[in-house]
Amino acid sequence: MFRTISQIAPSRASGLLAAAESAVRAVPPAFPLEATVAVNPFLGQSGEDLATASARLARVAGVSLTRARSDVLGDIEAGKITDGDLRDALAASSSPLRPHDVTALKEAAATPRPVPRALPSVADLAAEASGIDWPAVIERTVGLWAGGHFDRGQALWSPGSGQGAYAAWQSFATRDLTPEIAGLSGFCAHVAAAPDTPERAVLSACEALGVSEAAAPTVFHRLLIDLGGWAQYARWLLWQAELDGGSDPTPGDLLAIRLVWEEALLAHVSEVAARWRETLAAHESPVTPDRDAVVDAILQEAGERAHQRRLAAALAPAPRQNVRPVLQAAFCIDVRSEVFRRALEAQAPGIETLGFAGFFGLPLAHTAHGSDEVEAHLPVLLKPALASTSQTDAPAEARKRIGARAARAFGRFRQAAVSSFAFVEAAGPLYGVKLVRDAFGLAGNGDACGEPAPRLLDNLDGEAKADLAARVLGAMSLRGGFAPLVLLVGHGANVTNNPHESAYHCGACGGHTGEVSARVLAALLNDAETRKGLVVRGIEVPEDTRFVAALHDTTTDEVTLHDVPRPGEPHASALEAARRWLDGAGSMARAERAVRLHGATPQTLAARAANWAELRPEWGLAGCATFIAGPRVASAGANLGGRAFLHSYDWRADEGFSTLELLLTAPVVVASWISLQYYGSAVAPEVFGGGNKLIHNVVGGIGVVEGNGGRLRPGLPWQAVHDGERLAHEPLRLSVLIEAPEEAIGDVLDRHAAVKALFDNGWMHLFATREGRLHARYRPGGTWSSDGAATLAA
Repeated sequence: MFRTISQIAPSRASGLLAAAESAVRAVPPAFPLEATVAVNPFLGQSGEDLATASARLARVAGVSLTRARSDVLGDIEAGKITDGDLRDALAASSSPLRPHDVTALKEAAATPRPVPRALPSVADLAAEASGIDWPAVIERTVGLWAGGHFDRGQALWSPGSGQGAYAAWQSFATRDLTPEIAGLSGFCAHVAAAPDTPERAVLSACEALGVSEAAAPTVFHRLLIDLGGWAQYARWLLWQAELDGGSDPTPGDLLAIRLVWEEALLAHVSEVAARWRETLAAHESPVTPDRDAVVDAILQEAGERAHQRRLAAALAPAPRQNVRPVLQAAFCIDVRSEVFRRALEAQAPGIETLGFAGFFGLPLAHTAHGSDEVEAHLPVLLKPALASTSQTDAPAEARKRIGARAARAFGRFRQAAVSSFAFVEAAGPLYGVKLVRDAFGLAGNGDACGEPAPRLLDNLDGEAKADLAARVLGAMSLRGGFAPLVLLVGHGANVTNNPHESAYHCGACGGHTGEVSARVLAALLNDAETRKGLVVRGIEVPEDTRFVAALHDTTTDEVTLHDVPRPGEPHASALEAARRWLDGAGSMARAERAVRLHGATPQTLAARAANWAELRPEWGLAGCATFIAGPRVASAGANLGGRAFLHSYDWRADEGFSTLELLLTAPVVVASWISLQYYGSAVAPEVFGGGNKLIHNVVGGIGVVEGNGGRLRPGLPWQAVHDGERLAHEPLRLSVLIEAPEEAIGDVLDRHAAVKALFDNGWMHLFATREGRLHARYRPGGTWSSDGAATLAA
């Protein structure tokens, strides 16, 4: 990311730039709104345990990474967390600072923890000394520049300089008089005189500020946190570049910008120099957890063990059925499908559901109807390997594009600086009808038919198609026992006036719906050449089996079937039965979900989706806490409350454990990102949350700000994790249950150090199961203990 500058104090320069690189990677990426996917906000701290990461974030961001002690104490007093849970959590801690027994731990839980405070920046110190809110000035001016520089097509006009971020900011800041008006005289000249590259700017500012190599990592991390979502968006640009084998200097550019500000403020408010030296000395000390951080981490562990104990009691394996199912439905593993799958299975004997990642094993780069933009319909950890399109004949494409351009032109006319006033005068009263209609959810939910049928652009021969289909079916643990009708059910959310709409879609599909992936796979599996090749590969799909793509609307619990046979054709009657079962399951799922949504009834859920003023059209993945990989019979008897990712997996049919390796390195990691994003937005909303929906404004097509400018807000809005009175998402680290031999799981982890670190450092819990029952708990370092699992299952 940074270039080495050997002519400027080579050894010191190397150390400082390495610290800058490390600080950049301590910041999580934030994906733009067009394809928002969940990101682990502690991605840069995965090599540390919770207590140490909490100490680090307390230093650089002033937040704690655990539940409030009052919440934990309430669970203890209510019996939700037992003395056994506290005892087990204490025993799992190796810190010398841990309380000596359960009584002492309870006493600590009843003692309010000190409010963490970040070490001050020069801007903080200057604000105290001068009475001018310099952090707010920086936030506003940098945010104003960044909104224009990074704009992704929202603005009517944006500075298209083609420059890097640092050079573009220099050009902007030498003409922006806001800092000088606020009292920072000479700032424009200071910026003009700053070094012309971000590397030199970082080094020059470090010399002026006295930043040592020992202090640099957390000083830099502190300043990047100050920039909020802008630093995280820059980290996303680097993430994307590295996926393609390249790099991107933008995160380093933003760090240089923030350091130039610090340098200018220290020169301007020189009386803070002594306090700044004290701050630097604090930054130089190693990041180590104090007793409060250790206590909070143990209490967090106790809450998670309480959840695991209840989970073990709820798991009730169903008897295996040896008859052919009348219907199979493969759903995305998204926790929202758990409610619908239970409801569908209850509709009739012989209905079987499966769970698989929503992109259905097809790493697609998709071009939509009427568009030239290529969408990545796959997990962000992977790169596309196949191309698909929904584009049709030239006249249809032209009509679609003309309509889209007309809509954009009309939107720009409404918003332009001059014409917007005339538009309001002329058309404002007419919009009153639209506002009333939308406010009462009378606008409908849009086109449920989706795009024209997508198709693969890759010219695959029969062998390649059969290889691809066999790989997908094997990963789905569906190599035999096919029903006459097999539904491939992706998911998406139908919401209105919601900047975070893509966050409600399928994370495994890169923030898009699962419709494209499901339709492409259904066509592939119905293909005669594919079927013929599958037989050679040991998978014989009966001639009477038909695969049908579907889309589950998670807001309304309605399921749309795609590319279905016409009446009178084979499978038409089976589809009619399937529709009845899906409708019945939708009614049951809505009745269950409505209980969690304040003011909702099963009858009003669809209207909530169409209401532009609705803050909580659905809860998304709030509550997610568990990932289970195994045969469905292992969990079919349990009501998991819409809190579990359910992935179908049969280790006995997994030759070489290649599917197990895929599970641990892709779906499990993605689920942990989702879980930890909800966790971070709940426990540290100031840094990792999306703020208040009521005052959101979209900037640049990238993200949201609160009000009319300032810091970009990453993560989930407060209304996505809180119901107005209490947290709707219980912040727990993910418990992963995999039905496979411990040796096989351990072998996979040994080959993937980054995944192993997530379990070794407690960012996820791992259990091996047998017939759905907890059998062994993974211990840091790669050992297993059957004692803890046996206790849970008792």
